[in-house]
Amino acid sequence: MKLLRHGPKGQERPALLDEQGRVRDLGVLLPEITPATLSPAGLAALRAIDVNALPMVPAGRLAVPWTGMTKFVAIGLNYADHAAEAGMPIPKEPIVFMKTLDSAVGANHPVVLPQGSVKGDWEVELGVVIGSRARYVSEDYALQHVAGYCVVNDVSEREYQLERGSQWDKGKGCDTFGLIGPWLVTADEVGDPQSLDLWLDLNGRRLQTGNTRTMVFGVAQIVSYLSRFMTLQPGDLITTGTPPGVGMGIKPQPVFLKPGDVMRLGISRLGEQQQTVFAWDPALIDG
Repeated sequence: MKLLRHGPKGQERPALLDEQGRVRDLGVLLPEITPATLSPAGLAALRAIDVNALPMVPAGRLAVPWTGMTKFVAIGLNYADHAAEAGMPIPKEPIVFMKTLDSAVGANHPVVLPQGSVKGDWEVELGVVIGSRARYVSEDYALQHVAGYCVVNDVSEREYQLERGSQWDKGKGCDTFGLIGPWLVTADEVGDPQSLDLWLDLNGRRLQTGNTRTMVFGVAQIVSYLSRFMTLQPGDLITTGTPPGVGMGIKPQPVFLKPGDVMRLGISRLGEQQQTVFAWDPALIDG
C-alpha cells in the first residue's frame, strides 16, 4: 500500500494510492494515519479494505504521510563513496544524529534557507518508518518492526553542520530541511530495502545516483543498532544516509543551494519529490 495525507495545512485527509495511481479517500474510514494505523494490526485492517469502494479524490497539497512521529533519527556517512567525497573516514559504527520534528514537511514543500545560509546542500535518502516498538531487537528480527519506507531529502546547511562547533544537529534541523514522501510505501510492497535505486537532480542536472545495496550499514543493522540506545516507537522515522553527489563534494568548486534552485529526487518503488528553494520567509515555512 501507498499511504498519504493531502490537503490544506491543518485540514489534511488520509488517503491511499490505488494500483492505477489514483488517490482514494481513507477519511471515510479513519480520521488520520497515526502510529496505530502503522502497527501490524492497523496495516492488516487496511489491507482488508476494498480499495475500489473508496471514493476517488483529486490530489491536494502533500503533507508528511502520517502523524504522531516522536523521533526523526538520521544516520551519517552511510555510503562509503559519500564519506570519501566528504573527506571523512568510513564509520566503524553508525553515526547518529537527530533532525527536529519541525524540519519534517511534505515531499514538495518549499525549502526555505535559514537566515545567513551560505552552504545549503541536498541528500536523497531512504526513510524507514517504524511500525511496532523496537527495544534491543536483533538484526534477524529488526525488519519485522518496520511498517514501510519513504523518500527523504535530508537538506543540510554545511557551515552550520561542520564549521560552527561540529554539532551536526544545527545544520540538519532547520525548518523545511526534512522532506518526506510523497507517500509511505508499506514494507510488503517494497521487498528488499537493500536493492533500491536513488537519484537527485539539481536544476535538471543529475548529481546523485546510487543504490541502497552500497550502504555501509543496512536497514536491519541500523534498526537493531538504534534500538540499543533508544526505544523506537511506532511512527518514528529513520533516514539512512546518502550516496555521493552532494554539493559540498563537487570538484573543483562545491555547489550550494540558492533561491530559485529546483531539486527533483526519487527512489525506485517509493516515488519522487520536487522542491523549489527560497530565501528566508517564515510565511513559506508555515504555509
